[in-house]
Amino acid sequence: MEGRYKIFVPRDFSSISLGADEVADAIKEEAERRGISLELVRNGSRGIYWLEPLVEVQTQEGRVGFRNVSLHDVPSLLDSLIGNNNKNHPLYIGPVDELEYLKRQVRLTFERVGLIDPLSIDEYIKYKGFLALKKALDMKPEDIINEIKRSGLRGRGGAGFPTGIKWETVLKTPSEEKYVVCNADEGDSGTFSDRMIMECDPFLLIEAMTIAGLAVGARRGYIYLRSEYPLAKEVLQEAINIACDRGYLGDDIMGSGKSFEIELYVGAGAYVCGEETALLESLEGKRGIVRPRPPVPAVSGLWGKPTIVNNVVTLATVPWIIREGGENYASFGINKSRGTIPIQLSGNVKRGGLVEIPFGTTLRELIYDFGGGTYSGRPVKAVQVGGPLGAYLPESMLDIPIDYEAFQKVGAIIGHGGVVVFDDTVDLWYMMRFAMEFCARESCGKCTPCRIGSQRGVEVIDKLMKDGTNGKLLTLLEDLMDVMMYTSLCGLGGMAPYPVLSILRHFSEDLGIKKELNIIS
Repeated sequence: MEGRYKIFVPRDFSSISLGADEVADAIKEEAERRGISLELVRNGSRGIYWLEPLVEVQTQEGRVGFRNVSLHDVPSLLDSLIGNNNKNHPLYIGPVDELEYLKRQVRLTFERVGLIDPLSIDEYIKYKGFLALKKALDMKPEDIINEIKRSGLRGRGGAGFPTGIKWETVLKTPSEEKYVVCNADEGDSGTFSDRMIMECDPFLLIEAMTIAGLAVGARRGYIYLRSEYPLAKEVLQEAINIACDRGYLGDDIMGSGKSFEIELYVGAGAYVCGEETALLESLEGKRGIVRPRPPVPAVSGLWGKPTIVNNVVTLATVPWIIREGGENYASFGINKSRGTIPIQLSGNVKRGGLVEIPFGTTLRELIYDFGGGTYSGRPVKAVQVGGPLGAYLPESMLDIPIDYEAFQKVGAIIGHGGVVVFDDTVDLWYMMRFAMEFCARESCGKCTPCRIGSQRGVEVIDKLMKDGTNGKLLTLLEDLMDVMMYTSLCGLGGMAPYPVLSILRHFSEDLGIKKELNIIS
């Protein structure tokens, strides 16, 4: 019977790296060999990466899952389908939507991710796609921005700056030409939420950027994509072409007479180009180095014109807000941190993956309730939040809520939402040194505190590791971190001290330090 079996196999980069392509090919070949009528859908991953490749099958009870499917499992998987005996298969995990890992989440930005074929615009429309754009086309720019301001949406790329205020600045700055730039240079270790949106729900980003263009009067947008994401490049470009063909991009969006175009630009692999002004320099064809501010990009950005620069997740949250209302979005979260945030769990953790939760959830809930504790079974020693320049927090601080101001009070950052877990075997001297070495390697060289300070930091830490915790050297290291933090031109040099200072502050006994430290708060 035609279409009798409908099977979903994810095609995002992480799933592919775990063998999803080979499994999909094997399912198709085995079905053809047996004469089984089959519809194979290459959906996006749901972000439950410890179960990948996760194969889903459409049944009367909904979509049921089979975990960690390998090539050798394909014949028995098809046997269970033919015999209507799914529940007895050793890899069967039941209805995927009922998994506790997903049921405990609040998926707003990621509401479609993992459910649909990323390049099926009809499926995107079926799951409420382009409803927000249709609504925005009938709204005044000020009304769109006011809805974003009511939502309390803040930049999800690291700084946490209010999105509505940034957009309002661009709108109010006089200029014949304005731009929307999506920062898709997701370079922080332990982060993959931007990649998942681009690979698993690309039309969402297209819809979001178009709404941003309507809000500020921009007719052109650019996606600055990191070079290490070849699959995202392929998917995004095809999605852009499809959206143009179907009238959701171009000169007459949905018959409104309004226009917006998107161009995909691939960077050359510099971490510092994740900083918005270095990104703009690179986008203009120049060397990616940081610009002094002011002026800010919202006033003078790409080619000196007012420019929105937001990361993927920030933009991708906009359609839900416009569709459902800013107040509904703001009903989630705590204090000044409103809505939800996608947390990416990785490192020494049993259940690594993507978790979209409201602000206010604690690190302990994330690591134990979602992550299942350490993969090794040993005690959690440290958790780094916010990428390679984020602070290391000890187990005693895991009850801190995910909240911008709460993290700021303890000298930490949420950043892009990456949470990397370490057990008690971690070498904290090495991790401290890595932060400085990373900064030294990735510095654009524009300012002396970052360019020279990071190299001196590596040298001082090497001496401390070799000769012991000399009091004078520790004082020198603290002074150096002070200079870098407060005098660097951008966040690379300014935040590189965070890992070093947090390790000195919270793990001095583990480092064998007896000197009383004067750590900068």
